[in-house]
Amino acid sequence: MRPLADVRIVSLEQYGAGPFGSMHLAELGAEIIKVEDPTAGGDVGRSIPPWAQDDDSLFFQSFNRDKASITLDVRTPGGREVFHDLVRSADAVYSNLRGDVPAKLGIRFDDLKDVNPRIVCCSLTGFGMTGPRSQEPGYDYVLQALGGWMSLTGEPGGPPQKTGLSLVDYCGGYVAAISLLGAIHGARRDGVGTDCDLSLHDTAISLLTYPGTWHLSAGYEPGRTRHSAHPSLVPFQAFEAADGWLVVGCAKEKFWQRLTVVLDRTDLADDPRFATFADRAEHRDALLPQLEALFRTRTVDEWLAPLYAASIPCAPIKDVAEALTDPHTLERDLVAETPHDTFGTVRTLRSAVRVGPPGADRVPTRPAPAIGADTDRVLRDLGYDDTRITALRDAGALGKD
Repeated sequence: MRPLADVRIVSLEQYGAGPFGSMHLAELGAEIIKVEDPTAGGDVGRSIPPWAQDDDSLFFQSFNRDKASITLDVRTPGGREVFHDLVRSADAVYSNLRGDVPAKLGIRFDDLKDVNPRIVCCSLTGFGMTGPRSQEPGYDYVLQALGGWMSLTGEPGGPPQKTGLSLVDYCGGYVAAISLLGAIHGARRDGVGTDCDLSLHDTAISLLTYPGTWHLSAGYEPGRTRHSAHPSLVPFQAFEAADGWLVVGCAKEKFWQRLTVVLDRTDLADDPRFATFADRAEHRDALLPQLEALFRTRTVDEWLAPLYAASIPCAPIKDVAEALTDPHTLERDLVAETPHDTFGTVRTLRSAVRVGPPGADRVPTRPAPAIGADTDRVLRDLGYDDTRITALRDAGALGKD
């Protein structure tokens, strides 16, 4: 039995951040009942190009594996009745909507506590349910701009840049998943549910971490660094070799000492300008051109062999295809293969969250569901008969066939 096999979550989720968070819980065994609005065509992620067809897409498959889908318009009287029946049997209601929408839809704890006093209502919004931006929509790109991330990304003197991946969205999903599990634990212990008011804005700001601390406490002004260099540890950056790029990181003084041996430049270790982290940071403009010139004299592979042998943190800079076919990626069973009627075999990335002994912590996965694929089954599990299901469908609560 998976560790979350006794957890049921009713999810009004869409796009990336919300579905990403709940997919980790689904892989750990939680039942995720994905409520999709039939008047809007379901989750907007189903239509994201370029690989989108028949109310599904490879984008949608990336975030919704191992879930169930029902179509339900919770704004209709019949849909509201069904929703309340779901809440009675659930541990949590999870959503990622604009900050003012949970109140409009009646999916906060105060709205549902009389239906289920132990229900956890977890809302991941762009800006939270309080504050001057609470009614604004929030997307990863917007939050990377507002959160200061784009001012730190890219080469000095270049334009602001976002990270290559939607990391605010994905980290927001992780934050929501952690909060939701904590709140469910508390509700089971105390017998009383709660709200979880989470936001992508809070996530982006909190992830500023030590540069934020340095700025708030010591007036440090973060900025872009050349070749993605660490702001204070030198050398720790990307270096160009004769045929490509690699990262070398001296995160401890012993690694710097070893690097000077690999480079056949032990004189650098003896130079008082480069003796410590602080010294090398102060004199980086004198040191880094020498290191960069040395790394350009050999290929990536020619450098990696002695660097690995000296246990110096390093890696070739790979493209996505190389990363996905790396032997370590394959050995760690990070690629899930599921059959799909439209796309054939869909290969997606499994969760990095793992519970169980190494090698025995993976179970077969299911593709993301077709829109409304589980509606009738879920309703029958609630005790609805065919006549009642047909009446709900005729009234528009479940969408029209």
